[in-house]
Amino acid sequence: MPATPDSIVSPASAAVAGPHIAGVDEAGRGPLAGPVVVAAVVFAPGRTPVNGLDDSKQLTGARREALYPRIVERALAWKIVFVEVEEIDRVNIFQATMLGMRRALEGVLSALDGQECLARIDGNHLPRPLPCAAEAWIGGDARDRSIMAASILAKVARDRFMRELHGTWPQYGFDLHKGYSTPAHLAALRSHGPCPQHRRSFAPVRACAQASLIPEPGPA
Repeated sequence: MPATPDSIVSPASAAVAGPHIAGVDEAGRGPLAGPVVVAAVVFAPGRTPVNGLDDSKQLTGARREALYPRIVERALAWKIVFVEVEEIDRVNIFQATMLGMRRALEGVLSALDGQECLARIDGNHLPRPLPCAAEAWIGGDARDRSIMAASILAKVARDRFMRELHGTWPQYGFDLHKGYSTPAHLAALRSHGPCPQHRRSFAPVRACAQASLIPEPGPA
């Protein structure tokens, strides 16, 4: 199984009068397998130093990969957090996502070394407790450039991880569907049963896991 970095942090490069805006977004809430990945990105106040940002879902994979190094190079601070399958199954996917958002914010605030920050979190829920003031932005990944950047980092990091998983469990096709419930993925689940990276708390995986425990009928 590939190594999973819990987080990657870039320190603040300069102290700038705040408040800073920390965009927060996730990738991977819906899939049947793999971690949910959350990213937070802070740009220096003023014009965003990265052109071409958009909601990661509106960009091609190649475009996201091209933007990724530009974001991490030019962001004042950024952090990526992986919340693993075991934690997802223990607390549920919603709570796991909230935990990831809080950890991502804690990371960028640490990098900013006490500078004032306002979090803009994509969606309609805010994690509690939070280490700074925050706003929930419905559709924020199409409205705020720091959230767009976070969505790109989270998506690229998760897609890379799922492609690595394909090398360990090629029978599921993780390199193609990234763990989402496509017909091909569901068929592979029925044929092979779940692997350790499948989320047992998700109904299709749970059903296949239970079916794999039922012995085949013997001869009459």
